[in-house]
This record gives sequence, C-alpha cells and structure tokens, in this order.
Amino acid sequence: MKKIFGLVASLTVISAACAGVLAFIKNMTQGPIEKTAMEKKLSAARLVMPDGVEFVEPVAWADAEKKNPIVFAGKNNAGEVVGYAVTGISPNGYGGNITIMVGFMRDKKTVVCYKSLSHAETSGLGSKLSSDEFSSQFNGKSCEDIKVVKDGGKIEAITSATITSRAVCEAVGNAQKKLAAAE
Repeated sequence: MKKIFGLVASLTVISAACAGVLAFIKNMTQGPIEKTAMEKKLSAARLVMPDGVEFVEPVAWADAEKKNPIVFAGKNNAGEVVGYAVTGISPNGYGGNITIMVGFMRDKKTVVCYKSLSHAETSGLGSKLSSDEFSSQFNGKSCEDIKVVKDGGKIEAITSATITSRAVCEAVGNAQKKLAAAE
C-alpha cells in the first residue's frame, strides 16, 4: 500500500511540475503568437482593399477585449472609408474550416477580392481556392452572384472540388453578413 502511495505521489509531483512548465511556456508565447496573428490579418486586409487605401484600422471585433478583429476599414488620406476587409469562415470545406479575408467596396456588397488565410483542402484540388484562376472570379461581383454555377451563381467551381468552391462562396457570404452586422 505504501508503495502505491509513493508511486501516486511521485506521479502527482511530476504532473504538477509539467503543468507548471507548460503554463509558463504558454504565458511566454501567447503575446508573440497573438501579435503574429494580428499582423497576418492586417497584411491580408491590406491585400484585399480597393485602390486608394492608405491605412487600415479594425472597426469590429469577435471578442469583448478587442483582441480579435473581424472587420477592418480601409481609409484614404482624407480619412474617408474606401472599403472594408472582413474575415469569412465556412465550416463546410472538404477538409474542414476555410478562413479567408474578403475585401469589399464602400457599398459593402461588391467584392474586391479575397485571400486565403487557412484551409485543410486536398493538395492539387481544393487547395486551388488560393489560385488566381479561381479567386479572380469573385472580383467585382455582388454577393448575390457569388454561388457556383450549379447553384445558379456566376462562379465556376474548381474541377473535382465543388464542395470547396461552395464553401468559399459561403465564406464570402458569411463575411458580408458580418460586415452588415457591424454597422
């Protein structure tokens, strides 16, 4: 019985020490990870903005602490809003979540373009969602037209990746809904 108690005590001390080390490492790396994620979003937001944008600032957040921006406004030198960039997510990709940054004109309905932030789509098929050949179809289109042709829209699906194509269209639509709700 004493032997079992000794083993349990040893494992408890080792587990507590490991938990302490992991908590310390998490605290040390959390700030740099959040900073890198923010820089990635800002960079993507700048890439999808319309011409004439001089600076980008967050205007809506996913959290109360304002650490996770989801809507960015692009302004010109006079401080006027020229366009918006919004994070769009679809959980319906073939490989899971598809996260994109979508640029919108000032009217909040016309897509400038989008850039992929993350996905787990099949290499060589669904991963073509990042290609200019596919993504350029969205440029200048109204959100009402953003559906694959099979569903009555104007977007040609990626060959053998209709699920991915539909998920990208859904992510664009979700981004537009976030933008409309941010008013």
